Amino acid sequence: MSLRSRSIVYLVFSVMAALSIAGCGFFQGDNRTEEQKRESEQRTRDEVAKATECAKPELQKAGRELKEAAKTAAEQAHAAAQGVKEGWERSGKHSVDLNSASESELKDLPGITRREARKIIAGRPYDSPHELVDKGVLSEERYSQIRERIDVK
Repeated sequence: MSLRSRSIVYLVFSVMAALSIAGCGFFQGDNRTEEQKRESEQRTRDEVAKATECAKPELQKAGRELKEAAKTAAEQAHAAAQGVKEGWERSGKHSVDLNSASESELKDLPGITRREARKIIAGRPYDSPHELVDKGVLSEERYSQIRERIDVK
């Protein structure tokens, strides 16, 4: 358990102890006078306020550290995703030639359906990969998903 976690646990136990010591009716029978109950409640409030005041800087510091840790984790996750993308692109996957690729090779491209693969084949020959969009074979969005993996020879 980290120091922060122990501090928080200590705070909780301190509050519980303060409630018990203060003679809170929750922990004792209610044989006390109204004045004793009010005094007990005031002591409880004072003890809890003191414990909270002592813990506040630690809790604020823990919150700042948690925020920084979350930011670092998000940055690392983004870097890892970029690494996966770069590794995928470097893993020997060659560009698919739009003018000679089979239907199967075209369907292996991200998001390309059988119907789209057949439309690509039917639209041959291509002078540039972007002609897929110019000829209405693919939408700009679908093209952007595969543009790094296609070429024209």
